[in-house]
Amino acid sequence: MELNQNNIRKIRGLIVFAILILIGLYRFDIVIGSVSFILHILLPLFLGCAIAFILSVPMDRIQKMLFTKPLLSAKGKKKQRLEKMAHPVSLILAIIFVLALLFIVTALVLPQLATTATDLARSLPERIPNLEAKLENFFSANPEALSYLSTIEIDWQKLATGIADFFKSGIGNILDSTFVVAKGILSAFTSFFIGFVFACYILLQKETLGRQIRKLLFAFLPQKYAQKTIEICALTHKIFASFLAGQCLEAVILGSMFFVAMSIMRLPYALLIGVFIAFTALIPIFGAFIGLLLGTFLILTVSPAQALIFVILFFILQQVEGNLIYPNVVGGSVGLPSIWVLAAVTIGGSLFGIIGMLIFIPIVSVLYTLLRETTNHRLKEKKLKVE
Repeated sequence: MELNQNNIRKIRGLIVFAILILIGLYRFDIVIGSVSFILHILLPLFLGCAIAFILSVPMDRIQKMLFTKPLLSAKGKKKQRLEKMAHPVSLILAIIFVLALLFIVTALVLPQLATTATDLARSLPERIPNLEAKLENFFSANPEALSYLSTIEIDWQKLATGIADFFKSGIGNILDSTFVVAKGILSAFTSFFIGFVFACYILLQKETLGRQIRKLLFAFLPQKYAQKTIEICALTHKIFASFLAGQCLEAVILGSMFFVAMSIMRLPYALLIGVFIAFTALIPIFGAFIGLLLGTFLILTVSPAQALIFVILFFILQQVEGNLIYPNVVGGSVGLPSIWVLAAVTIGGSLFGIIGMLIFIPIVSVLYTLLRETTNHRLKEKKLKVE
């Protein structure tokens, strides 16, 4: 290798990079702590980006519905006025739409929850005598269990001393825990507020931000790589937006199916369980099983037979949703075959839990699309046609 100025600069850069890697491996705890500290500081900005992305889906739809045709036909000052109004009006309407949706769901769920709590409070005193009678029958039929319980000795003085010590030391712990919880709630609210304001700025100035990012890419990267980066970002945004819309549509369909089926079969708490399953279905594939546990528990307080019917109904509708609705609605919206949807959910859930389930489907879809395009391009270059 010729030791010219360019090669010397590359060698120097490799040496510095290797030294940094060695230092990072030697003091890995400091590196992790520094990264965690930086991520904690940047959390409101990341949260703002997530809020902006979620709001951008209804905002873009509203903007297309209200302003696309008027902008095409308008000229001069009228067009400039419409362009200035498009983003603020669409953003306000999108926020109102999301808040109205949350209000409607809350208005439907809270009365049902109050009714459920009232029913449980009323039914528990009636069920306690039945439970006592069953326990008496059990012990009369199994005297060995009663004799075993009688052999258990409890040191009541030691137990009372332990309880007293707990309350003496526990008051301070409770106060500390209360302070920590209050601090966490205040911090979360502050982060959300900052993130929401940041999201509004992003959505109101997204054309300007996009133009600035494109300038940076073309200024510091070769034109080929800058163009490819822009194409990948556009593909990623399209797939993530389609996934979000498809996931919400699938959740609404599944919740409606449960509400209609439970209403037809006259099962209790149809509306509450349907809404809860719709919300938990936002977690891909496995989320509805959380609704199964809650629904079974609620119906079990009314009738064990109806609870068994609900479990059977759940698995029937889950098969319909898993084999027909989800792969076609969500998998089709992101252009991902159903087998890869299941693989993405499994891998994402294993690595990062619920968040991994949510984001791995669009990530795998982006990788799948890029791999498919690269494969087809290479086959075309080799003039091969593989069936």
